Amino acid sequence: MSKISIATPQEIVAVDRARMREVARTVLEGEQIADYEISLAFVDNATSHRLNKRYLDHDEPTDVLSFPLSDPSAKKLAGELVIGVEIGRDQANERGHDVHTELALYVIHGLLHLCGYDDKSLSEAELMRQRERHFLAKLGLPDIVGN
Repeated sequence: MSKISIATPQEIVAVDRARMREVARTVLEGEQIADYEISLAFVDNATSHRLNKRYLDHDEPTDVLSFPLSDPSAKKLAGELVIGVEIGRDQANERGHDVHTELALYVIHGLLHLCGYDDKSLSEAELMRQRERHFLAKLGLPDIVGN
């Protein structure tokens, strides 16, 4: 049975859980992932910073961290996304769009990483941007994907 769990241990941004589940399901279905167990945690800068430092040795808060919990060859995709709501709010304000659209982009981006996409090389990053744009459009959201 497929499952999407959502935690919001912060009060900075009210997260629309139903919408974020819809975003996640749209990506997983679009990537032909039928069996999954995904958790989304929408956290503050302090939590994002602590996890980014601990796991990636980056001494700053971040937008999204992806933690795969299953092998690439596993039948069931399991993973966790940690989404930085303060970064999302600040980026949305700076770029002039809704914070929930920004958070949807982070969920899409993180799930694409769990599905095996990478953005380390220029060509991989371009493919990932194309998939992000595809899913934003499918969800009726504006194209806020940067270059």
